[in-house]
Amino acid sequence: MACGGRKKERKRTIVSASVGATELTSETRQFEVNKGHAQHQQCSAFSGNNQANTSNALDKRCAREIGVAAQICLYVLFNPTTIGLLEPAAWLEITQSTVSKLEWNQDNPMSNASAGPSNNTGSATAFQHVPTSLEELIQLLLSDQEITYVHQTLKAFAKETRDASIASLLPSGQDPLELLHPELHTLGFLYILSARLSVTGAPPPRIAIVEMFCRSFNPEQARLAPDRVTAFAKGIVRASRDNLKYALTPLCELITRYPPNLSYLTTLHPIFLNACVTTRHYTAALPILTVPILNVDTNLSDLHYNDNLLYHYAGGIALGALKRWREAEEFFEIVVSAPAQAAAAIQFEALKKLTLVQLILYGKALPPPKYTNSVLIKLMKNSPYFNFSKSYPRTISKLTASATKDEELYRTEKNWGLVQQTIAKAPQWLIKKLTLTYLTLGLGDIASLIGVATKDEVRALILDMIESDEITASISVDGTVTFSDSVAQFSKADVDNALVQAQTQSQLLLQLEREMNLSKEYIAKALKHKDEAWGAPDEEMYNVNSGGGWGEDF
Repeated sequence: MACGGRKKERKRTIVSASVGATELTSETRQFEVNKGHAQHQQCSAFSGNNQANTSNALDKRCAREIGVAAQICLYVLFNPTTIGLLEPAAWLEITQSTVSKLEWNQDNPMSNASAGPSNNTGSATAFQHVPTSLEELIQLLLSDQEITYVHQTLKAFAKETRDASIASLLPSGQDPLELLHPELHTLGFLYILSARLSVTGAPPPRIAIVEMFCRSFNPEQARLAPDRVTAFAKGIVRASRDNLKYALTPLCELITRYPPNLSYLTTLHPIFLNACVTTRHYTAALPILTVPILNVDTNLSDLHYNDNLLYHYAGGIALGALKRWREAEEFFEIVVSAPAQAAAAIQFEALKKLTLVQLILYGKALPPPKYTNSVLIKLMKNSPYFNFSKSYPRTISKLTASATKDEELYRTEKNWGLVQQTIAKAPQWLIKKLTLTYLTLGLGDIASLIGVATKDEVRALILDMIESDEITASISVDGTVTFSDSVAQFSKADVDNALVQAQTQSQLLLQLEREMNLSKEYIAKALKHKDEAWGAPDEEMYNVNSGGGWGEDF
């Protein structure tokens, strides 16, 4: 038969080539002869089963096996010194690698051997070593290798070359990004972009390419390299430092598409919020700020403790600038009450801003949560902010005189504008105090009590408060103001909505509590510190039991 003739010819080829390999050990040669017999028996078995139907397939297989055997022996002939030192197990590994390469090339004659197999089965035989050049790396990225293998290869290549090779152009001068697709080759795109934005002297990518990548990258691939996502975001900020507003659009796309949903805290959050605050584009941050942080996954992002503080601190500044005082208060309070063994400087800065925001919201500073670090409260008590909050509200002239003494400090700490807003809000809080004591008052009397110059200013101020539902009052023709108790009005829809929100929050808290109770680290720390008491707030500082001293205020 034709197949039998080819089998004999194949066997003679193996034997003759093995004789030529004089450096082979007897054990290795015996391994080759046994391999030839095994292939012979396998081919005979196939030929015995319906020869007419399998003739073409066997012809192809026999020809391929002859080529494989010849390639193995040629490899030995041209590498006698190296192969002579190999054990049979190592030799078998080389054999399998060569077989895999040749089998794939027989099925894909038009392809390049170094490009790898076309299926996505996870075979990594085409690249048994880390690519040594950017060309080989791009060739790997363009192949259809398993994504986890591509990721490991990229990490190894970046570590060996320290990003220098990844950040360069191809020897032909072509940009490798032009050969890749941002969605199909997200990992390669991400590594190249982050390297170019970090390596000194590297050709910077065009802003259009950065924006295109942020719009169309594959989030699942990007999540395999969270450190590279962080480096990429920081690189965008550095590249746009001359005009940081250009970084807002790609950063917004990145932070919106990268996590599974916006309730996950990532390292991108503080980077984006800091850019918004620096450029004073506060409204750009609202889509992110309006979604509360409910999930933290360190596998999703290489988070650190300060990332949480920086995000909520910058978010509080942005919300305060938009006069969304209740949200700003919540963000600053999260920073202040964040648990830690030692108080951070940013927590003290947040406490200062929190105090001023509460003066605007409530007319007084409220006690912080009981689990707030007691060191922060002691520091606050020794600062000018404490004296200012203790004397609030008073007439504008008195508050201005008090604030002017420490104006330099307020300006240095970037809080002078917030102090000015608390002073401007003081007359409204004084009027609210009057509603607790008087039923009727003339416009002139109110003007003298709150320190406003004219009746017209008082009239405009009261009308604004009535319109915003801060007070319930009426002004007669002769200028008499009549105060009345406000009646809270709630519709059935408002009540139902509040109940649904309360039930949702309750279920969420219960789920979080169960997850925490399963944490070994949490249980260990809870047992270790179970006898330690949390620092209690200073009642004197926050005027918890203080009465209204009208003589002092006026």
